[in-house]
Amino acid sequence: MGTSAEKEYADFEDKVKRTVYFDNLSPKVKESVLKTALSQFGTVVGVQFIPNYSQFNNMPLCALVEMESVKDAKNVTTEIVNYPFMISGMPRPVRARPAEAQMFTDRPVKPGRKIQCRWVDPKEPYFQVATELKSLARNHAKEALCLLQLQLEEEEKLAKEQAESLKEKYNKFKIIDNLLIDGTMRRLASCYNMNVADE
Repeated sequence: MGTSAEKEYADFEDKVKRTVYFDNLSPKVKESVLKTALSQFGTVVGVQFIPNYSQFNNMPLCALVEMESVKDAKNVTTEIVNYPFMISGMPRPVRARPAEAQMFTDRPVKPGRKIQCRWVDPKEPYFQVATELKSLARNHAKEALCLLQLQLEEEEKLAKEQAESLKEKYNKFKIIDNLLIDGTMRRLASCYNMNVADE
């Protein structure tokens, strides 16, 4: 049984080496989008979004992406660290770094490791520290929610600006195309002694 547990943990450690941790992702990013965006760096084996347990909306702002090889994982990390990489119109680039074992919720127990849990008595010196940490975590959750709302507002604003810009450019090209089709461009060119190439 010990050998089986050791093999399972060794396989898990290999998986960690092939996995890249992403954060600063748009809440609207889906697995298919992430796979498509990263396929240029290598073969994506799987995507696991890390839920945000401190918020009720549970939006996937971070993800673990397993690549086919360690080389592919290093390529992804190097490229994204050195060059800005945008996904789904996010106002700021995503960040990437090598994954760590602690990031996986399904990680197996390390052979030989034992964890003991117990209640802390209010009279113990660590009780005050635990209380302060709990308060700090709550404040952090509130700040994170405000940042998330701001991030969503910025993303919606950017998406709206991009849609308006695309619509304006489409209308301009449509006008130019109509001028060419109905002969108006040729007549104007004739009035101003300009040559218009036929296409």
